[in-house]
Amino acid sequence: MLLEVEIGEVMDFFAKPVVAGIHLTGPVKKGDPMHIAGHTTNLMFPVDSMQLDNEPVTEANAGDFVGIKVPDKVRQGDLVYLIQEEL
Repeated sequence: MLLEVEIGEVMDFFAKPVVAGIHLTGPVKKGDPMHIAGHTTNLMFPVDSMQLDNEPVTEANAGDFVGIKVPDKVRQGDLVYLIQEEL
């Protein structure tokens, strides 16, 4: 069974390239499965590209403001979840 853990909130969206500015409240690593959900948003995808201070990173922690490439438009206030398998 899959479990979703809230790890942040979308603070900004950039159309070119398609990137979400996310304030993290939990850690995330490149390759992690992510779910962004909101009033009209429902995206599930693996983290393929992530930047911190305009530099590529493979992991980020709570308190970081990261840019994550997303497959479609997201909106300010959308919640970000890490998808995990329940132990």
